[in-house]
Amino acid sequence: MKDVEGKVAFITGGASGMGLGMARSFAAAGMKVMIGDIEAEVAQKAVDELKGKGFDAACVQCDVSSMESVQAAADKTIETFGKVHIVSNNAGIAVGGYSESCSMRNWNWVVDVNLWGVVYGLQAFVPHILSQDEGGHVISTASMAGMVGLRGAGPYNATKFAVVGMMETFAADHRKHNIGASVLCPGIVATNIGHSGRNRPDEYGGAVKPNEKDRTAEMLAAGLDPDIVGDLVLEAVQEDQFYIFTDPGLKHLIETRCERIIAGYDWAANCKALDGAVQAGGLPG
Repeated sequence: MKDVEGKVAFITGGASGMGLGMARSFAAAGMKVMIGDIEAEVAQKAVDELKGKGFDAACVQCDVSSMESVQAAADKTIETFGKVHIVSNNAGIAVGGYSESCSMRNWNWVVDVNLWGVVYGLQAFVPHILSQDEGGHVISTASMAGMVGLRGAGPYNATKFAVVGMMETFAADHRKHNIGASVLCPGIVATNIGHSGRNRPDEYGGAVKPNEKDRTAEMLAAGLDPDIVGDLVLEAVQEDQFYIFTDPGLKHLIETRCERIIAGYDWAANCKALDGAVQAGGLPG
């Protein structure tokens, strides 16, 4: 989508971090921006900042773990701006732990936000983009943890790998519908995700402070400026770039994973169990 001026963008988790970076970049490019965030006061502060610079912006409280909340945010966006063209499913949380020992409350929380939040965003907004027939673009935030498994983060990895797969499928499904797709896989960026527990609802155990032994927040504080990520995402939308990586220096991690996958195929080609086996070939779809 080369020409973004006048287009309407909706961003979840848009009141801080990478979401706010996107809001600033999108608004500066001439877009109308709707910020969706679970923290209503912080979202309003972000809107006040954008309006103070002469940009067209509004906000809506949005809990991405609730389909009803995301649908209400979509309705509010259409009510406010009339249309929607660009959707950023950006809201996410960090949950550490081993898959087999992480509490089910935390498992449910990270899946409801990081995975279902993206599904709800697609369900609530993409039908509007299709019905307008003016084109659009959908960005969903995954992570490098959606490309390579990070030790001690089984539940988080699971949701981020799912987002990558979902968006790869979405891109293929809508290639002929004039809807671009991107998956954002950031490395270390200076966001508040290390303090995700501050917004954990009671149904998942209530708010908690970061573990004193957890160095995630400290590492993130030294990360990439999220405003740069906002500019990066805008550039990717305009150039129809699917994979968005924030740290080219991590390319070797992808290369190593690909080498291991190819080695797995080489092993399969020479294993005894498959010797002489008749294969159907190809895959459905």
